[in-house]
Amino acid sequence: MTALRAPFTTVALRRAVFCVVGVASAVAVLGVPAIVPGLGVLVLWATGAMSREPAPTIAPLFLVLFPLTVALLVVLAAPTGRAMGTVHRRLASRLLDVHMEAPPPRPSRRLGALVADGPGWRAVGYGLLKVPLAIPQGYGVFCYVLGPVNLSYPLWWPMFRNHPPGTQLGPVWALTPFGPLGTRTFAGTFPIAAAGLAMLLVAPWLMRAGTAADVAAMRWLLGPRRLIERVRELQVSRARAIDDAATMMRRLERDLHDGAQIRLATLAMNLGMANEKLGTDGPPPDLAQARELVALAHRGAKDALADLRDLVRGIHPPVLDNGLGDALATLATSSAVPVNVHVGLPERPAPAIETIAYFCAAELLANAAKHSRATHVELGVVGAGGRLTLTVTDDGAGGANPDGPGLTGLARRVAVVDGRMRVHSPAGGPTRVEIELPTQV
Repeated sequence: MTALRAPFTTVALRRAVFCVVGVASAVAVLGVPAIVPGLGVLVLWATGAMSREPAPTIAPLFLVLFPLTVALLVVLAAPTGRAMGTVHRRLASRLLDVHMEAPPPRPSRRLGALVADGPGWRAVGYGLLKVPLAIPQGYGVFCYVLGPVNLSYPLWWPMFRNHPPGTQLGPVWALTPFGPLGTRTFAGTFPIAAAGLAMLLVAPWLMRAGTAADVAAMRWLLGPRRLIERVRELQVSRARAIDDAATMMRRLERDLHDGAQIRLATLAMNLGMANEKLGTDGPPPDLAQARELVALAHRGAKDALADLRDLVRGIHPPVLDNGLGDALATLATSSAVPVNVHVGLPERPAPAIETIAYFCAAELLANAAKHSRATHVELGVVGAGGRLTLTVTDDGAGGANPDGPGLTGLARRVAVVDGRMRVHSPAGGPTRVEIELPTQV
């Protein structure tokens, strides 16, 4: 059924549009070599040198125009390649849902910078590579367009080929991947229709192969170099780590100031008042008021300890001392929604990774309980190949926004350690959030 539905999906139509643009780009690239002699001939014809001047005069003029034309093409090649790369990156983003960053901008507009523009010349290489890439793309579009046409031959034949018996008519031709097929009879349209059906069914896979190869070439030639991209990621991660650390310090300062500090100040004040009531000088001590003040101080001390315990738990939960598996099991027991926990860790991750995974799981379970209207949650964590994958799946209403403040904060937290977060939450559910982290920092 998937093969039958594939030609009629939006994805197939978008790939067809991308392939058509790819074929047009390849044709434009093939036309570039004709520019050099064409411009030379055009200039000679415009100046009348071809009709009035003898060959010894035309030859030096052509020898001057030819290098100038080549030099002009060399100067314009890199900017043209950059423009072509920008267009194809945007098309890939809109049609194929493939997003890639642009290479760094050209540092200068001077002539030397134009000629020495590495990203621009890589884009020129991508343009040259479009010629072989356009072969499967063009073949896929050919099948996608002519497949339905060939499939319709048995439908229109009775309406347009209903001549009297004995009439001699020429064959009707159809283009197929196996060569042109011709028929003079209605029965002969069925092989053409069969070929059209085969073309229509195979077209999405041909276009998929062509676009996959094109996307791979784009990532290789049109995006930033891997080292530059890595440096940029590290710069962003460092900035996020600094921001997160500053935010945590402000939160700790606020919690200490508004919680434990006020309770300890109240405790000191109550103990001071009790000391005055029990003082050796002055009137006889008021034991009832002293007991009341001591009781208030005792209650304040317990509240301060509770605040400090919550504060410490927010920095590093003590339950993580026994490992991430036990911590997640304890977290699941306190969830408002029933949670099944599956843990498969061959080795214990680094403490920082365990802490990040724990808080991500706590945040996702809280979101499922508050917003998703879920009745069941699956929480799993597995480790393999030096990577830890945390997965939280609920059967709620779906529609989670990856760009919302909660999920964005989680994405920023995991990005600090080169982690990745993927959210799949269609309307109506289910919601699946997958967080991938390194096992070691």
